[in-house]
Amino acid sequence: MRAINPPTACHALFCPLIAAGKRFAGGRWHGILPPVSETPDPPAPSEAALHEAALAHLARYATTEAGLLRVLERRIARWRRSASGDAEALAAEEAAARVAVRRIVARLAAAGGVDDAAFARARAERLHRSGRSRRAIAAHLAARGVAAETARAALPEAPESELAAALTLARRRRLGPFRIAPPPAPGRELAMLARAGFSQAIAEQALAMSPEAALALVLRFRRGGV
Repeated sequence: MRAINPPTACHALFCPLIAAGKRFAGGRWHGILPPVSETPDPPAPSEAALHEAALAHLARYATTEAGLLRVLERRIARWRRSASGDAEALAAEEAAARVAVRRIVARLAAAGGVDDAAFARARAERLHRSGRSRRAIAAHLAARGVAAETARAALPEAPESELAAALTLARRRRLGPFRIAPPPAPGRELAMLARAGFSQAIAEQALAMSPEAALALVLRFRRGGV
């Protein structure tokens, strides 16, 4: 390998290295790299920034007050993990940001930007049409922070709707009237519907229906006739 000779003149390639205090020896440059400027810690999220983040989230996703609160608080938590400095000052900034988040969510709820009741009605309708039981829908809404009273008001009440939802699930899982394989072990299909939140009476009724009647009810359910 051909040795590299030290520069004899201040070539444009070498001048910056020489100016930085480096020296050439043994065929390579030696020396301490110039100090890298440290990036300052980002400031705590302001109320205006959090409000913009809330609007951006609402523009993309349907959510509840509790859901929006969680999204904004996660944003604050990310800032807190990356921030360094006086612990007491950072804790005060974090607390102020969390108070601001609650004001933001309250304002948006008052303006109708976040509507738990509308969210619950739309989500309950979609889940029920896909074959979810009333019990499963209530659990889903509770996990998203919908109050129990609001969730109860959103649950479907049509007499046949729970049976139609059970049949929709049975059709997707090829159970009961929609079975195409030999019957499974006794009680297995009943247990599957029970785990999905359907009562024993509804599950037994769904599994005992004729294929023709079951399909007719499912199709009517999908069209919104139930």
